[in-house]
Amino acid sequence: MTEEFQLNDDTYTGTKEVSENLKFESKLLQEWINDNVKDSGNIEKIEQFKGGQSNPTYKISTENNAYVLRRKPPGKLLPKAHAVDREYKVITALYETDVPVPKTYGLCEDDSVVGTPFFLMEYVDGTVYWDHMLPKCSPEERALIYKNKNKVIASLHSVDYKEVGLEDYGKSGNYVARQVNTWTRQYLASETENIDEMNKLIEWLPKNIPEDDETSIVHGDFRLDNMIYSNFDVVGVLDWELSTLGHPIADFCYHCLTWRTLPNFHDHAKLKDLGIPNEMQYRDMYSEQTGKDLSQDWEFYMVYSLFKVAAICQGILGRVRDGTAASKHAEERGMNVFPLSKGAWSIVESNF
Repeated sequence: MTEEFQLNDDTYTGTKEVSENLKFESKLLQEWINDNVKDSGNIEKIEQFKGGQSNPTYKISTENNAYVLRRKPPGKLLPKAHAVDREYKVITALYETDVPVPKTYGLCEDDSVVGTPFFLMEYVDGTVYWDHMLPKCSPEERALIYKNKNKVIASLHSVDYKEVGLEDYGKSGNYVARQVNTWTRQYLASETENIDEMNKLIEWLPKNIPEDDETSIVHGDFRLDNMIYSNFDVVGVLDWELSTLGHPIADFCYHCLTWRTLPNFHDHAKLKDLGIPNEMQYRDMYSEQTGKDLSQDWEFYMVYSLFKVAAICQGILGRVRDGTAASKHAEERGMNVFPLSKGAWSIVESNF
């Protein structure tokens, strides 16, 4: 349907010198670490991770250990955006479960320490893969990477959110209807031209939501480059900014858009040679882990997921129009609203 916008360059891996606008004095942070992290020692180095996180993320190296500090960006922000307190809450709650997350050491909401609220967690060493085709891996390694990625999202959706203290982490039930409403409003607010397929989807989606409502913790952006691997096992899941309580199948299907949006993933014979499961094989892996039958409503969730991404792309075009888009790739990425909405509507025409 469209080539997914993807960062697959080594320049996005590892750390760099901290950007001038994101620097802070280490003195107050040292005092905070002394109070909250036992036997950490003195700070020796502060670096910034290169990856494109919306919340600036730093590697803090001390005499005895390494940590990751994740903070709100400076400047004027939307009221609920960049909620590092929510990220801290979900990562802390999941630490004792089967979901691999870093250990957290504390949340600091005092702006005077580094300039904005932040939390500190352990530094998890490993590999982040940016290219879904995993060009440097063998077929056996690719199969393991995909199998373990699937296992982790299944584990996440199997966590009892009430048992881990996340009952108030979001609204329970009716998630898909609320999301369709949200993305419809956001799409219309940033509309730059009339797109017939989007109009049809806005009318069709609310009338066809499956009666399979359930609630679990959802990541919201569960993708390959939000995971750290070691020996092809997932040892850390990152970037929980969009996590909430929601519908697990909506979360899983959104994660599976790779198979619909990357042209290379349409070639089953090629995938087999590479050791990468095709869409149905990957879906069935999740079903085996969770006991959920995804076959009946799968195409609805694909339509919904593509609609959501199309609305996000339209939002980018709206920012281009308003002169507030930050990325030089913004317009190129935003134009994906056209093939994505066409692709979503073609699924409706073929299956419903």
